[in-house]
Parts: sequence; C-alpha cells; structure tokens
Amino acid sequence: MKRIFQILIPVLAIALLISSCGAPAALTGASRARFVGTWTLNTVTYQGLVAGSVSTVFDQAAPSAFVGSTWQLTNSGNGMYTLNNGTSQTIFWSLFKDEAAGTMFQFKKIYQGDAPKNVPDGYRLVINDNDGQSMTLKSPVTMNNTTGYVVYSFTKNK
Repeated sequence: MKRIFQILIPVLAIALLISSCGAPAALTGASRARFVGTWTLNTVTYQGLVAGSVSTVFDQAAPSAFVGSTWQLTNSGNGMYTLNNGTSQTIFWSLFKDEAAGTMFQFKKIYQGDAPKNVPDGYRLVINDNDGQSMTLKSPVTMNNTTGYVVYSFTKNK
C-alpha cells in the first residue's frame, strides 16, 4: 500500500503541474459567435495617448490606414483583413481569457505555408464591447511608463 502512494503522489503532482501550465481557456459558444462575420473598421481613436503618437500598428501601417478596412472572421478561426489600399493579410484569430485583463481578441498573421500553431507572435486586443453588430477593441500601447490604447470601432456588415 505504501508503494502505491509513493508512485501515485508524484504522478498526481506532475499531472497538476502540467494542467496548470496550459493556456487559459478560450471562450466558446455564443461569445465567439459574436465575432464571426464581416466587419468594417469605422474609426480609430486614442485613449490615454496623443493622436498620431503611434506610427505603426500590427507591424504593418499607421492606425489611420486601417480606417475603412474590412475584417472577415470565420468560425474556424481563419480570417483576413483588407486595407483600403488593397493590401490583404490572412490571419488566424481566437479569444483569449486572461485573469487580469479579461477576455481578449487575439490574432496571428499567417503567410503562405504557415500553420497557425507554428507562428509564435501575434497581437492581443482588449474587448471593450461586442453586441454582435458593433464592437470596440483596444490595443494596449506603453509609452513613458504608462499604458494607453489605440481604440478600434467596428460595425458588422449586413
């Protein structure tokens, strides 16, 4: 009996350690469904930042270049955004649950031949609101030891 406990306790400890190191659970069901569809980014504003202080977002273009962009998000997590100048970017998106920041919208840029699981870098945006027809996402930016946000306001296309 003592031998069973000597084996069982380390196994349970390892199982607990492995389960606690996993990624936080993504939201499922209706919450995720609110993001699916084609969205237009209507405005980009700043919260706690001076307008124009952020020169590039998503390692691609100025925030103003995203105004009018179209974002297509499928239920499978595949997606794409297209800027007004015709530049398109394939993405893989999901929802990320963070204990401190709450649920966040996250995406990775995907290039020809990439598998999302092999792309380590991406972007996380705070979900300010999403009622299924309009949504506001906020991208945190740290400047001068304070955090401000670039705020993206979308409407869902009919």
